[in-house]
Amino acid sequence: MHALSPTDSAFLWMETRNQPMHVAGLSIYTPPAGSVPDYVSQLLAHWNQHTKALAPFNLRPVLRMGLWYWEEDKEFELDYHLRHLALPQPGRIRELLAMVSRLHGNLLDRNRPLWEMYVIEGLPGGRFATYSKMHHALIDGVTGARMAANAMSTNAADTKAPMWALPFGQHPTSRTKSAPPSWLEQLGNAAKAGKDILPGIGSGLWDIMRPSDDETVGALPFQAPPTPFNVEISGSRRFASQSYSLARFKKIGEAAGATVNDVTLAICGGALREYLLAQHKLPKKPLVAMVPVSLHGETTAGGNQVSLLLASLATHIADPLKRLQRIVESTTHAKDRLTKMPRLQKMAHGITSISPLGVGIVTGTAEKHPLFNLVISNVPGPRDTLYLNGARLDEAYPVSIPTHYLAMNITISSYGDNLGFGYIACRRSVPALQRMLDYTQNAITELESALGITAAPAAKKPRKKKAAT
Repeated sequence: MHALSPTDSAFLWMETRNQPMHVAGLSIYTPPAGSVPDYVSQLLAHWNQHTKALAPFNLRPVLRMGLWYWEEDKEFELDYHLRHLALPQPGRIRELLAMVSRLHGNLLDRNRPLWEMYVIEGLPGGRFATYSKMHHALIDGVTGARMAANAMSTNAADTKAPMWALPFGQHPTSRTKSAPPSWLEQLGNAAKAGKDILPGIGSGLWDIMRPSDDETVGALPFQAPPTPFNVEISGSRRFASQSYSLARFKKIGEAAGATVNDVTLAICGGALREYLLAQHKLPKKPLVAMVPVSLHGETTAGGNQVSLLLASLATHIADPLKRLQRIVESTTHAKDRLTKMPRLQKMAHGITSISPLGVGIVTGTAEKHPLFNLVISNVPGPRDTLYLNGARLDEAYPVSIPTHYLAMNITISSYGDNLGFGYIACRRSVPALQRMLDYTQNAITELESALGITAAPAAKKPRKKKAAT
């Protein structure tokens, strides 16, 4: 039995029927050339042979004396977690996204390990999809992307066990048993952690309390204006997704002197501006996004290893280049501050700076005084073409979490030379979410036109890994 960290436990405490706290991934595959018509059935038959799950896929949450722990499920049933579905005709992407929207609104059963995987067939040309979801208490986006990639191969001839039957050593629930640290060691570790955590708490509190003015470069908590996204949500979801060429984003960044992440934020800002204009609800003040920052490069620990920064989306600025420039200024200021902090200080700073969010949700004040307007995440993915037992992975999209007073979430993941945009929102609070795909394309074209980029390269397939010589 392993205790959850305070961060991971928070995702369990926050969960309600209208606010499920799981993340997911949607992947679309093409079966190998010359494969049999029942390829998907044969894949499932192979997977069904792996009836034993490894950590964290065999763990369920239990509450003991007010604390959450992971406990092995001694009655694990694979057929509950692995499910086979088929799309209604005509089996277009539209039907697939509608199915994912419905599935994503369903809670995971806490009496069982907190994950489900759906294999969905019926797409044209024999293509099929997988939709897999796991509770955010188990993984963050980066860990989830690594687990998914670990279950695939760069060699089309390889056959691997399914994700739940593969070891994933970096996850904290997979660690080997060892003698607990002595009392003196625990005191020493606490003292070392306190040296980093306390300054992080202090800087986070200062961000909440310090006054802001028009000259403030970085975004601060409570600067965000009220928007249609900052309302209570229902349990229904709508999901929309689309891939865009990474080369286009890079070309925009090179011409404007911005990073790909900043270009991505600017494109999201442009799409959100057009969406709110169409709804006649664009505020005069700029929207503020909370951007998770992965800390996995600074530690070998698994689970949730993130801090965050707040970024202005400059949605009050009509000129796309001026909007991008303001976003660059905002993110540069935030990143400069974070770079100077040790890992634990970054985590403490991030958690503290958004700590009033819980109070705002409980009291309802988050509607009129939001800490920020939405979450925009960027999750790095594999560059090489991946195969699932011979089936080529064509597209990959993240499906994240809307919450009360944060009714829309945008998560972007890279795969090969593409960026997959995943928009997830409360179906009632955010009408016509699918129009965000049109607005995203418009925002890309708008920046290209402003920079004089006339010929945007077409999206490329993930590059094939060269054979070793």
